[in-house]
Amino acid sequence: MQHDLIAQARTWLAEDPDPETRDELGRLIDAGDLDELAVRFAGTLQFGTAGLRGEIGAGPMRMNRSVVIRAAAGLAAYLKAHGQEGGLVVIGYDARYRSADFARDTAAVMTGAGLRAAVLPRPLPTPVLAYAIRHLGAVAGVEVTASHNPPRDNGYKVYLGDGSQIVPPADGEIAAAIDAVGPLDGVPRPESGWDVLGEEVLDAYLARTDSVLGAGSPRTARVVYTAMHGVGTSVLMAAFARAGFPEPVLVAEQAEPDPAFPTVAFPNPEEPGAMDLAFATARRAGPDLIIANDPDADRCAVAVPDTTAGGGWRMLRGDEVGALLAAHLVDRGATGVFAESIVSSSLLGRIAEKAGLGYEETLTGFKWIARVDGLRYGYEEALGYCVDPEGVRDKDGITAALLVAELASVLKEQGRTLLDLLDDLALAHGLHATDQLSVRVEDLSVIADAMRRLRERPPAALAGLAVTSAEDLSQGTGQLPPTDGLRYHLTGARVIVRPSGTEPKLKCYLEVVVPVGSARELPAARARGAELLAGIKRDLAAAAGI
Repeated sequence: MQHDLIAQARTWLAEDPDPETRDELGRLIDAGDLDELAVRFAGTLQFGTAGLRGEIGAGPMRMNRSVVIRAAAGLAAYLKAHGQEGGLVVIGYDARYRSADFARDTAAVMTGAGLRAAVLPRPLPTPVLAYAIRHLGAVAGVEVTASHNPPRDNGYKVYLGDGSQIVPPADGEIAAAIDAVGPLDGVPRPESGWDVLGEEVLDAYLARTDSVLGAGSPRTARVVYTAMHGVGTSVLMAAFARAGFPEPVLVAEQAEPDPAFPTVAFPNPEEPGAMDLAFATARRAGPDLIIANDPDADRCAVAVPDTTAGGGWRMLRGDEVGALLAAHLVDRGATGVFAESIVSSSLLGRIAEKAGLGYEETLTGFKWIARVDGLRYGYEEALGYCVDPEGVRDKDGITAALLVAELASVLKEQGRTLLDLLDDLALAHGLHATDQLSVRVEDLSVIADAMRRLRERPPAALAGLAVTSAEDLSQGTGQLPPTDGLRYHLTGARVIVRPSGTEPKLKCYLEVVVPVGSARELPAARARGAELLAGIKRDLAAAAGI
């Protein structure tokens, strides 16, 4: 076993093109660190519907140039097998460690395989890459990013020519093509031959961002903005300037790209403490709202002044922003289909139904939401909003920020706020309160054990509410293909449990709906919603053994 592991590591080392990871792996071999080698060579990073994502380092279970070259070669083989020889592949990247290297390797592999490759001019938001695919008529796109994962991670996201992320069976076929890649010295990687795009592709994206706003709409909302050490600042500032909004006040400590993400434990606006600097900036600047992007700027977080909240500011949940944007689009006369993933609030369906619009529920992820026929608007509770599906068939934190700022401006002219509109929605459709029980693990078997426990002994009641039906989503439903998840319907509530597709987390999505007869009943309804959510969270954790 020891001999086999060392031999496997030496074989990998011999073909590793990167001096940095060669040195790293060489030190592990020389030190005889079998425990660490066993982790690095326990398999290979699996290519799935989220592409690749993992910690940067040497070996097949880490993100490195060897793994990326194999992934690119597999994608190239898949594209050629589907008649795309000579087609264009657009490559974007963020400002994480090694992102530019991985983008260049991908361009070299595509060029060597007989495809055309074009790389975005610099680190830019993921939605710019998603836009460029359709704008340039590409057959595929690659974005090198790990989104809001910890600093040590990077990833590899693949889009096909329709501008949306891959779904089955394409992911499985690409994975098989990656597995079939032989020795790396057999993968042609020329030193040149691809294009590096100019700023015109970004200019085209920015020119389109205006289209999400209503003609002549008010543009008065004052915003504090944080890019969370990512790539959003320059693009969002340009978009706001084009649209005629006041210049956002930047959270200076987080405005420039920094792959170390020095001011946050996790570079995700949803994580505790991540917004502290934004709140401090807002207390000084006194804006109408705070907007935050995640590091690759495809997500959009919103906070609003609230005298009842600690520090005077309250983060809106993704479901709240999703409902607000839907209501705004309805008010502007939107037509088409509203869509969301199954883990998002059922309020969107009620808004769509009352407006006479189509509505569709999908599996988790914008790879599914973006494929809905006739899509006009899609959102997911994890701060993702697609407000211009013809331009960007993915979540887009830049255009979502513009639309939030427009809505805040419209309400400001009426002497109202986003919180007032949330009250209106509760009165019209019932108070929809959502929360999440999210457990990060070191050992993935904890997640598997929790799912098994819930399948073997499903709860009969949660927080005193009877479970009226339970669905094992791995069996699929009439509307949804199979996925690893469980859905419980309760009297006045809903719970979905699933492993995260991008992080080592078990995620449980909770929603309760409390009827509201009048504005006077709102405080009591909110208290009842919070009580039920806390009870469901407690009982579900016990049932799952987490």
